[in-house]
Amino acid sequence: MDGYATEVRSSVRRALAEDLGRDDLSLQGDLTTRLALPQRRPGRARIVAKAEGVLAGVDCAVECFRLLDTDARIDVRVKDGQSFRRGDLLLHAEGDMAALLAAERTALNFLQRLTGVATRTRAFVDAVANTGARILDTRKTTPGLRHLEKHAVASGGGSNHRIGLFDQVLLKENHFGFARPLQYEEVVRRCVLGQSAPVVAEARTLVEAVAAVRGGAGVVLLDNFAPGESLRAAVTAVRAEARRVGSTVEVEASGGVDLSTVRAFAECGVDRISVGGLTHSAPAVDLSMLVEGV
Repeated sequence: MDGYATEVRSSVRRALAEDLGRDDLSLQGDLTTRLALPQRRPGRARIVAKAEGVLAGVDCAVECFRLLDTDARIDVRVKDGQSFRRGDLLLHAEGDMAALLAAERTALNFLQRLTGVATRTRAFVDAVANTGARILDTRKTTPGLRHLEKHAVASGGGSNHRIGLFDQVLLKENHFGFARPLQYEEVVRRCVLGQSAPVVAEARTLVEAVAAVRGGAGVVLLDNFAPGESLRAAVTAVRAEARRVGSTVEVEASGGVDLSTVRAFAECGVDRISVGGLTHSAPAVDLSMLVEGV
């Protein structure tokens, strides 16, 4: 993903500077370690799982250690996207004891948060297995951590929606409201003619869904359609209109989706389901880091 490596470096540096209170990342900023361990000594650290999950954020953890000790030796035992169980060793590091102690909380913060996103995503992906529907994220991400959280979604088996406002047209209710008195279909067509990427058009009714297809939308986003007869009818209508006009259109469902309902949405025949809760409501996964002197 473009921007991922850059965001790892910048986000980790910013987080360490916040914790140490110093932009130069000097270990002198760690008052406790400076007083308790006045002389440099080697140490080792183990990051261990206290719950099961799907890992994400390893690059961030490694960057934490590398920025504070360029000579640190790091052995990653579980990679992003891999499942783990309680008690599993995820990462082992050896290096300067003060650097390991200073990196501990920041490394865990990234790992626990991003692993939570990957783990929650995997649960949704598993819930729609064998239906043909894909699970997508949204822009409901932590400010400044979007690339990291979208990487975590991918690690959990999900797919990324647009990265931001810059890389895809997504017409939502408020765009159509501002565009009145233009007709719905005309608004979609104007956007389709204005650029080459597929246009995603949100539809709140069956009439809007069909109009989106006529306007040339590549994806019709059926928003807040409850799973059941109304959603199936909308999916059928979109596909029928797409055949009539000779276009290829994907159908997306959004709104009111959780783990208890996601399979019902998928079984209505949609191609994709977008879930803001993958990122905005993912609970952190419990991990711990044990540091000891060598």
